[in-house]
Amino acid sequence: MTTTKTTGPAKAKPAPKDAIALLKADHAAVSQMFAKYERTRSTAQKKALVAELCTALTVHAQIEEEIFYPAVKAVLKDKLLVPEATVEHASVKDLIGQLKGVEPDGEMYDAKVKVLSEYVKHHVEEEQTEMFTKAKASSVDMIDLGARMAARKDELLAQVA
Repeated sequence: MTTTKTTGPAKAKPAPKDAIALLKADHAAVSQMFAKYERTRSTAQKKALVAELCTALTVHAQIEEEIFYPAVKAVLKDKLLVPEATVEHASVKDLIGQLKGVEPDGEMYDAKVKVLSEYVKHHVEEEQTEMFTKAKASSVDMIDLGARMAARKDELLAQVA
């Protein structure tokens, strides 16, 4: 009995995501976490979701600030988009600091999560409608940028685990 080799591709790693696809996937994941938080009544589940949200948002902001924003700012020569996004990150980080490691204690905790959700939603909308559109049209190699961001994200998540 003879076997024939197939000439199809071997099981390889999935094609690397471009930077914008990676960021949009993060945005979608965080949005789902916020929606799940709103439906949750269990204090333990709220605490776990907030811990997951804080990690996801912290890592996301860090890869944007370290890799994505500098690349975009360099090619767009935009004097407002990246600085505004950085200021928005500072507000998000402040709320994360107020929530991290704190027990869900009712109204104020829920209010902070709600405001965090609103800040993030606003930030995501601006990125996706303004910054990403301009970045896509630029000369930035989004595949290379995405690969660097994915590697850094993995590195940061490994430090948390």
